[in-house]
Amino acid sequence: MNRIASIKRNTYETRIKMSLDIDGSGVNDINTGVGFFDHMLTHISKHGFMDLNIDCEGDLDVDCHHTVEDVGIVLGKCFEEALGDKVGIKRYGYAVVPMDEALVLCSLDFSGRSYLNFDGKFTAPSIGLFDLEMVEEFFRAVADNCGMTLHIKVLDGKNNHHIAEAMFKAFGKAVDMAVTIDDRIDGVLSTKGMLE
Repeated sequence: MNRIASIKRNTYETRIKMSLDIDGSGVNDINTGVGFFDHMLTHISKHGFMDLNIDCEGDLDVDCHHTVEDVGIVLGKCFEEALGDKVGIKRYGYAVVPMDEALVLCSLDFSGRSYLNFDGKFTAPSIGLFDLEMVEEFFRAVADNCGMTLHIKVLDGKNNHHIAEAMFKAFGKAVDMAVTIDDRIDGVLSTKGMLE
């Protein structure tokens, strides 16, 4: 089974080319023009054992909003395409990840129902060119575009870099768990017989 996706999305605000291999090893080549965002995306790839290539040209002369949100949209669509009918996947994934003083919980369900519960606050407006309020918007865009129920909760933390990094690492680890194939599952893991 090849669980891969390749998507191009061009708008007046961003031009994105992305490829995703769910069953990779964490190899990535990511360039969005926003250094801190690239750093966070590599954590999804590395800790989720997904090969991820992203090339994005966005209107960074405005700010990072369109770049971050649109990358989230395309990543969500890549998950949807790569997972297809979701036959055999565990569906649920969770992780509690420490990053020094920070501690973040991420729990998700490839349910087909889009929902984000984001419980986290930052004490600075940005890190480098990355507006920290865009962390929530990124995860909302991913969840909305692949039918994911996603909960992210900051349990502890003071350093904004550590908190954000723990979020992205926890998300990668939770996705890795949820997309794992379990041979005990007949069809999809749902009493309805479908995940959509």
